[in-house]
Amino acid sequence: MPLASSRFGLLGGVADLGKLELIETKTISSASSAIFTSIDESTYNVHFLTVNNVINSVDTRSLRIRFFESGVEESASVYQEAIQYGYSIGLFGESRTTGQDYLRCTFDSGNATNETSNSYTYFYNLGDSSKYSFTTMQHNTMDNLTRLIMGFGSGVLPQASTVDQIKLFVTSGTFSATASLYGIAES
Repeated sequence: MPLASSRFGLLGGVADLGKLELIETKTISSASSAIFTSIDESTYNVHFLTVNNVINSVDTRSLRIRFFESGVEESASVYQEAIQYGYSIGLFGESRTTGQDYLRCTFDSGNATNETSNSYTYFYNLGDSSKYSFTTMQHNTMDNLTRLIMGFGSGVLPQASTVDQIKLFVTSGTFSATASLYGIAES
């Protein structure tokens, strides 16, 4: 093997840093919630969640995230987030909160024809009981007025704990989507 290859860690048996390792894929159909119950939090410091083709049964609903800490759902108004969003028609804004009972996965979408949302979220420190659990997210939605809405931001559960489950949910009605949770190798 050339010397340059060894300098860049291309030798056999070396960890594949940054590789996405699938933990679970859920096909969700007309459910009010879906829970990733085994997230391998002791293996991965960073998780990556993709949620595709979110369709809500009730109009203008966002898909939300909650954590379970040592098996107990954290549903108190303790989550914090800051999100910027923009519409394809040129409107932009922000949303900030220091006390809500969820983190956002997608912005408001509904049940009109071709109205759908997609998102990805990174999760940090979920298995580290000495650190806060953080997220960064990006999403897009096509609304019923055929406007594209984009959003990005971050959130935190500002208490040191072990997060061992991730819940996706809507507050009313049901949703359908395909969601895949990954761990990032050696993260």
